[in-house]
Amino acid sequence: MRETHHLLNNVVATKTEHHQHCNPHLKTHHQPFPHHTWKKMGSKSVTLTFEDVAKHNQKKDCWIIVNKKVYDVTPFLDDHPGGDEALLSATGKDATLDFEDVGHSDSATEMMEQYFVGEVDTATLPAEARNNQPPPIQTTTLSNESSGFLFKFLQYLVPLLILGSAFALQYYGKKSKTNES
Repeated sequence: MRETHHLLNNVVATKTEHHQHCNPHLKTHHQPFPHHTWKKMGSKSVTLTFEDVAKHNQKKDCWIIVNKKVYDVTPFLDDHPGGDEALLSATGKDATLDFEDVGHSDSATEMMEQYFVGEVDTATLPAEARNNQPPPIQTTTLSNESSGFLFKFLQYLVPLLILGSAFALQYYGKKSKTNES
């Protein structure tokens, strides 16, 4: 437990130094959670409960959840192109769909990594927050791909066969009339 709390203090201290370096006007910063709300996952990542993340919902302390990851976007509020309200309205829920609906650039997604705090324990997400996650990407099987190819092939082949038959009938029809004369 002591090791987890030590990890938390290192993460918060590092993030505080980073936030103050990026935004010198940021004078206050959030206090770390009690050590019992954090779970150690590895050497650098922590798992947070949804309830703990949802507490960070103010302009001076703003955390959001995107793709099961928690980000402290407090220092970015004033710089966000959509304004601070866009980020503040994304607190207290899984903001994955909101984030993806806007169509953020790859550089915006990469920039988020500097605000990474940890991961959210998905078991603690409320039902409505779980429903806000994008549906899993469905993979197509080989049989679906081959039947799709066959359908497209037939879609073009049938009209060509009809057209070819019409020309053949017209050609042979004229040829048989000239032979009769």
